[in-house]
Amino acid sequence: MGKPTGFLDYNRENNEGEQPLERIKHYNEFHVPMQPSQRKEQAARCMDCGVPFCQNGRMLMGMVSGCPLNNLIPEWNDLVFKGEFDSAAHRLFITNNFPEFTGRVCPALCEAACTCGLNGNPVSVKENENFIIEYAFSSGMMEPNPPKVRTGKKVAVIGSGPSGLACATQLNKRGHNVTVYEKDDRVGGLLMYGIPNMKLEKNVIDRRVNLMKAEGINFITNANVGDGIDANEILNDYDAVVLCCGAGNPRDINAPGRDANGIYFAVDFLKATTKSLLDSNLADGNYISAKDKNVVIIGGGDTGNDCVGTSIRHGCKSVVQLEMMPKLPDTRAENNPWPEWPRVCKTDYGQEEAIAVFGSDPRRYQTTVREFVKDENGNLKGVVTVKLQSVYDSEAGRNVMREVEGSEEYIEAELVLIAAGFLGPKQYVPEVFGVETNQRSNVATEQGKYSTNVEKVFTAGDMHRGQSLVVWAIREGRDAAAEVDEYLMGYTCL
Repeated sequence: MGKPTGFLDYNRENNEGEQPLERIKHYNEFHVPMQPSQRKEQAARCMDCGVPFCQNGRMLMGMVSGCPLNNLIPEWNDLVFKGEFDSAAHRLFITNNFPEFTGRVCPALCEAACTCGLNGNPVSVKENENFIIEYAFSSGMMEPNPPKVRTGKKVAVIGSGPSGLACATQLNKRGHNVTVYEKDDRVGGLLMYGIPNMKLEKNVIDRRVNLMKAEGINFITNANVGDGIDANEILNDYDAVVLCCGAGNPRDINAPGRDANGIYFAVDFLKATTKSLLDSNLADGNYISAKDKNVVIIGGGDTGNDCVGTSIRHGCKSVVQLEMMPKLPDTRAENNPWPEWPRVCKTDYGQEEAIAVFGSDPRRYQTTVREFVKDENGNLKGVVTVKLQSVYDSEAGRNVMREVEGSEEYIEAELVLIAAGFLGPKQYVPEVFGVETNQRSNVATEQGKYSTNVEKVFTAGDMHRGQSLVVWAIREGRDAAAEVDEYLMGYTCL
């Protein structure tokens, strides 16, 4: 490394963000990038550790440790420290098609495995990565680079989320003619309509998609394959088809009163807000409004947090976030040592904003909904919650969450958002293509493969592995592209 003592000389510093009471006035990203000289110091903290766990991307105790893309993190950190930003970008692009996405929304598995974090604060890898890609765009590096030779092979990619975009980029780079089909009106899938603007402004996606178009990739929107577009026509028109439709089947809460008006899936709530925001800056009113409503969010994960932040921006009256599991410890437990993923409690931007607005953390742990209460007109007016406790189940051979008798509580609520995860893809797509699914309802393939039981049909992303991270979707899209390329050409150089 250029400065072996950097981790001793400089403390970790993060990009400053607007204060919660200011940023809730808008839907934009709210972190201000630091100056290049400061970013060099942060890159200098990357130590000459010998074994870079940050780029390992291996499973440890059922959790991933390090970057699934195997980003060459020490190399481009060193180049950033030396001010060689162009070279840093080239090293970054070897493994990551979309650093502008992962640099914003990835939970930074790399930082959790950083050796510098063993006895201090890890290197700010995620922000360093975002700095590199934003430099590349602002400096003019990101010019269209279409392939000089075309193979004549045609590939259809169904779905334009991160896995579909990564797969399309790789196959186009190889010289295949790629068409991406997207069922919504805008390209991006989960990136466009599943992640709020506060975390990922949509001009960042449009910027990348425009570059992909200039490199020869064709995009067709409002094209729902299997529901309006015949799958057989796709199979007849293309030499290979890659299904990258995501895990769009939300998990429901089957409690009495579920049919009350005012209960929505989180994905529909977030999508409606983003679409209305992009179409009219919310002036059209075509979204599920939380204004002046008591909001209960079922689910304590990232999507639930996004619902908290969005509800506050709408002007909700109150917000409560229910989490079935116990609160995680604030620091690593002894049975969760580095470099495992740290199972610790994280207070995210939405929860920070709820604390600033309402004076308390919105999360209620070990709690679930027993009943949705509606008025005489069928409108939601509240929920009955119940506490849960962890009990060992001898038949299951593990601890399970069971209701605590007498712990019921009534909470006023005119809006409930279900953010309880996903149960695999919408099943009409596998059905129309005739591909097999597994017990988790994901598209089935052999272990480590992306080809399905149907000739020339492949799959990647959440549709293949189940609900996961953007970084894993990119990895799946890249690996699937290599397998498709080998199928088409007899070998692959991807």
